[in-house]
Amino acid sequence: MNIQIGRSKNVRRAYGIDEIALVPGGKTVDPESTDTTLILGGKKLEIPIIASAMDGVVDVNMAANLSKLGALGVLNLEGVQTRYKNPEDVLNRIASIGKEEFVPLMQEIYKQPIQESLIKKRIQEIKDQGGIAAVSGTPLAAINFKNTIVEANPDFFFLQATVVSTEHIGPENQQKLDIKDLCLSIDIPVIVGNCVTYDVALKLMRAGVSGVLVGIGPGAACTSRGVLGVGVPQATAVSDCSSARDDYLKESGKYIPIIADGGIITGGDICKCISCGADGVMIGSPIARAKEAPGNGFHWGMATPSPILPRGTRIKVGSTGSLEQILRGPASLDDGTHNLLGALKTSMGTLGAQTIKEMQQVEVVIAPSLLSEGKVYQKAQQLGMGK
Repeated sequence: MNIQIGRSKNVRRAYGIDEIALVPGGKTVDPESTDTTLILGGKKLEIPIIASAMDGVVDVNMAANLSKLGALGVLNLEGVQTRYKNPEDVLNRIASIGKEEFVPLMQEIYKQPIQESLIKKRIQEIKDQGGIAAVSGTPLAAINFKNTIVEANPDFFFLQATVVSTEHIGPENQQKLDIKDLCLSIDIPVIVGNCVTYDVALKLMRAGVSGVLVGIGPGAACTSRGVLGVGVPQATAVSDCSSARDDYLKESGKYIPIIADGGIITGGDICKCISCGADGVMIGSPIARAKEAPGNGFHWGMATPSPILPRGTRIKVGSTGSLEQILRGPASLDDGTHNLLGALKTSMGTLGAQTIKEMQQVEVVIAPSLLSEGKVYQKAQQLGMGK
């Protein structure tokens, strides 16, 4: 439905995941009989969860542990892990600084040059621990460190920017990244993000990507929507991009997974993203709450250190449990942030969906009061969903 906000501008309504609810059907399934598998770039993940390539979320140990638990962690190739031989001291400084000093400190820390030897070292360290080696970089990193990445041979390369497209206009003397050429030349599955529209998702798939990350600005520590005014609420963005996936499958016979990225805090959020068409999710702050996370109870956005226009902040998320508790349980919290796999399997069972594909087909309704209806005591006492 188009809405006119003025004589010269027609718009359409878009929806976030907080504004929708999932409707049970005519059958139920035992949660133990559900299949939550995500196949990405030829790898099979039992838990369709990818931990964000943020310095407060994933280091070498976290990447290996996530793999062992059935999920995936992505290491930031432009973060402190590849700028410093011993990043622990740097991470402790980031956690200890006050609010006012935070952005200048981050800009100082991230001025340290990236060391190509550390790129190779970190990838090898993940492999040595038996983990799936997934790494992330911006288009500039893909240009500057392509040969190093190819030599290190990670299992995945995540190409990430605030907004990514197959067409980029820049200065005549500036080298531009050709995504199609990148996918053909590095012989490593390339997952690309972030995008929020049908057209861009379809173009990325035609360029040869192995997965598409969907979401601009909804992340807990991201300020892009406030700084740039750019973004599409996740329920609509995921639905639009999953339509591109389905059309590309008909066109090519190839299935390219859609990964909802950002704004996902609870098991319920994961369930709603998948019901809108996602094959899996990328999350940051829920994993940053693990006791093993490198951020020491803090989480910050990838664009926070920008020397010109920071678009992220640092938030305190605390340490609420082990990584295993957060992913697989048993849960010690009642707010949906522990046992994310259990929440997904239970929701699928309640909705009668035995597979992720069936979960993508469940009925969805607009429900702006879903999280507040009947929760007056929880809100007043700051318990459960009222925290």
